[in-house]
Amino acid sequence: MKKTLENLHKAAGLAMFLFSAPALAAGDVAQFSTEKASVQVETLASGLDNPWSVEVMPDGAFIITELGGGLRIIRDGKASSPIRGVPKSARQGQGGLLDVALDPGFVTNRTLFLSMAVADGSRYGTAIVRGMLSKDGKSLTDVKELFRMNKFTGKGQHFGSRIAIASDGSLFFGIGDRGERDRAQAMRDHAGSILHINPDGSIPADNPYKDGKAGLPEVWSKGHRNPQGIVIDPQNGQLLTVEHGARGGDEVNAPQPGKNYGWPVITYGKDYSGAEIGVGQAAEGYEQPLYYWDPSIAPGAIDVYHGAMFPQWEGDLLVSALKYQLLARLERDESGKIVSEERLFEGEFGRIRDVKVAPDGAVLLVTDGDDGALLRVSAADKKS
Repeated sequence: MKKTLENLHKAAGLAMFLFSAPALAAGDVAQFSTEKASVQVETLASGLDNPWSVEVMPDGAFIITELGGGLRIIRDGKASSPIRGVPKSARQGQGGLLDVALDPGFVTNRTLFLSMAVADGSRYGTAIVRGMLSKDGKSLTDVKELFRMNKFTGKGQHFGSRIAIASDGSLFFGIGDRGERDRAQAMRDHAGSILHINPDGSIPADNPYKDGKAGLPEVWSKGHRNPQGIVIDPQNGQLLTVEHGARGGDEVNAPQPGKNYGWPVITYGKDYSGAEIGVGQAAEGYEQPLYYWDPSIAPGAIDVYHGAMFPQWEGDLLVSALKYQLLARLERDESGKIVSEERLFEGEFGRIRDVKVAPDGAVLLVTDGDDGALLRVSAADKKS
């Protein structure tokens, strides 16, 4: 008999996997046993300043953002000097330089996209910019701001905002409610939304409010509290997000155009004061999550596992977590339904901000903090 979503959370809480390993220095390797695979974790680089996002470059190097505004390339365990020409971001609360995403044609056009918090006087919001990385990797040129949210605030939380690039080159990204929850239900406010733009900043033809009559033309879906993770499954094109709840109520969603995902009308969490939020956990006109956590794990990012290194994980979702300092593996059945959760590396490496499946099937993790690290999870070496 299949477990209900609520029972899955209870089972996951009872069956959390706690591993012990020594603190890692650059180059050190530690091994762990998981439900379906033996893995090893290697520190590729350390000493990073609040790293937020990582991408693998065509030559095998890594490009990584730091919340304070640095964009660096990591090669052979060493981080470059900050790349010149990166627009100034606002290091305010949870804001700063956020995501980096490489254009599908990066190998020839050298184009990348960044999300960041930006300032307008003493008020702040989220912006998306495009630039071209020089061949020597030292500077960003032809920089253009593609998008800037329409209502700034003095608050320093819930900026979002990772970027997922669709097969047609268009960009999906999320912005949180900016700490003002009712904005997530305002159709003429970018806050609390998944947004969709073309790589030149124009409006895609399939956006639900492209004519601007019932909502802002960039809006794809509404009712999101703080979607910090977003990915498109390359095998079926499904858009997937993970977002922070309040005290509980973190969610995995598959946002559909024009749909409303409930915040703050419905939620599986409560206010930090313990007070109830909204009308309950369900109401007509609002979508249910694919999965939720209560208590919250504070999810940082999401990816879909496709790769040769861990065939046992094929099609599973990987979610990084800040609060419990873990990587959650969400197993899916053939229909795509989430049927179980395994928690990896809890408390071993600190707050895990980003997760990315590398081209070789290894899993990259970025840890948060002023001594952040880039980690690589791979299949454990077989010993005789």
